[in-house]
Amino acid sequence: MTSAARRLGLSKHELALVGVTVLWGSTFLVIHTAMDFVGPLFFVGARFLVAGLIAAAVFWRWLRGMTLLEIGAGAAIGAVMALGYGLQTAGLQTVASSMSGFITAFYVPLVPLMQWLFLRRRPSPMSLVGVALAFAGLVLLGDPGPGGLRFGFGEWITAGSAVVFAGEIILISLFAGRVEFRRVTVVQLLVAGGLSFLAMPVAGESLPSLDWRWLLPAIGLGVASMVIQLTMNWAQRAVSAVRATIIYSGEPVWAGVFGWIAGERLPWPALVGAALIVAGMLVSELNPRRRSRDTIET
Repeated sequence: MTSAARRLGLSKHELALVGVTVLWGSTFLVIHTAMDFVGPLFFVGARFLVAGLIAAAVFWRWLRGMTLLEIGAGAAIGAVMALGYGLQTAGLQTVASSMSGFITAFYVPLVPLMQWLFLRRRPSPMSLVGVALAFAGLVLLGDPGPGGLRFGFGEWITAGSAVVFAGEIILISLFAGRVEFRRVTVVQLLVAGGLSFLAMPVAGESLPSLDWRWLLPAIGLGVASMVIQLTMNWAQRAVSAVRATIIYSGEPVWAGVFGWIAGERLPWPALVGAALIVAGMLVSELNPRRRSRDTIET
C-alpha cells in the first residue's frame, strides 16, 4: 500500500475503487460526444465486445476450468450491465454528461433499499435519510416548476439506469468470493456486448456508418470497461457493497468536473440538487454502530 493510501486510511482494494470512480466519471463526457455519430445499443455492444475480447486475450489461461456458477454469475451481471448501460447511453443522447452523472448516482442510496427488498437486509435509519436527501436532489435536478418536473425522456431513462446499476452492485457482491473474478469478468463483458447487439432490431436501431468519432471512443471505453469491471470484481472480494458504494459516490463529482472542463454549466438549482445527491450517497452509508464495531475489530 502506498504512503498516500495509508494517510487516507484506504486499503489497496479501496484505493483501486477510487481509481475506478475517476475513470468512470470521465466516460460520461466521452459517451455524450460519441452519441452524435452512433446509436446507443451499437455503441454499448461495441464497447463491451472490445472489453470482453481484450479480457479473454489477457486471461485466457484462467478460462480453463470455468464452472457453471461462474458462467451463470457472469451472464446475470452481463445482462444487468447491458440494460443499465443501454438506458444510460440512450439518455446521454439528450442529457448533458454532468447531469447524467448525478442522476445515475442515485443508485448509491438505492443499494440498501434493494438489499432490503431482495435480500431481507433491513436498512439503517441513516440509509433512509440518505434516500430522502438524494430524492430531494433528484427533484431539484429536474428543475421543478408550475408544471412539475422538467425531466424529459432522457432524464427518466437515466434514472431507470440508476435502479439497474444498484442491482449490478448487489449481484457483484453476492458472487464475489465464490467465483474466479477474471473468468466472470470475461463472461459478463461478452454477454453485455452480445445482448446489446441482439437488442438493436427490437429497438429499431440500424448499423452506423464507419466513423472514427465513435470508433475510437468505443475502443477506448472498451479498454476502460475491462479495467473497471475487472477491478470491481477483484476489489469487492475484500470491500463490502456498502463500503464500495461510499467510494463510488465520487463518480458523479468526477463526471461534473469533466463536464465543467468541457464547458457544461448546470443552473444553481441543479447544483444544489447534485450536492444533495452526493450528501445522500454519503449519509446513506453512515452507521455509527457498524463504525464502532469495525474500529474494535481492527
